[in-house]
Amino acid sequence: MPDYLESGPADAAATLLLAHGAGAPMDAPAMSAIATALATAGLRVLRFEFAYMAARRSGQRRPPPRAESLMGEYRAAVAGAAALRAPRSRLVIGGKSMGGRVASMVADDLLDEGAIAGLLCLGYPFHPPGQPAKTRTAHLEALRTATLIAQGTRDPFGTAEEVAGYALSPAIELLWLADGDHDLKPRKAVSGFTAADHMATLAGAVRAWVDRLPSA
Repeated sequence: MPDYLESGPADAAATLLLAHGAGAPMDAPAMSAIATALATAGLRVLRFEFAYMAARRSGQRRPPPRAESLMGEYRAAVAGAAALRAPRSRLVIGGKSMGGRVASMVADDLLDEGAIAGLLCLGYPFHPPGQPAKTRTAHLEALRTATLIAQGTRDPFGTAEEVAGYALSPAIELLWLADGDHDLKPRKAVSGFTAADHMATLAGAVRAWVDRLPSA
């Protein structure tokens, strides 16, 4: 079972289990800002690291493995999180970039098991930067789990214009953050928004979406 970073009220009606992106740990600035914003909105947030990232803390420089190989680790994190959430707290899985992608790969099975109520992806990696033809969307076309994807409109892993052309499942809702990059950060001089503005928008939207989810 991985170690978890815990934020937000222990008795929250919903718990969000979030994994990190491919190159940054669970306590990276972007992850910390997101966790703080969601916790401030009254949500319980549990962050965890895959083994390759945890190993980097002891000096082992492991590259990110293929996302498919991390599915078992994500399921183990879900099982471990059971002891850290309130008895009737709905569980939403997800994460930043690759973490959200891995969560999306196990979501429907966990939904069928009654283990989760939804999926939250933060900066989904729809394709590698500069390679828009190499999409990572096939499984998203038939996804049955209620899903919210928060995406910056200029994210190099999937811009608003690119994503508009994808055949995504009707279970997926998209929250577009104006001029946001892969960390959801805007350029204030261009958009008029600050990173804090987008975090507040994200927190409010996630809380409203979670409140609409059925109990798992």
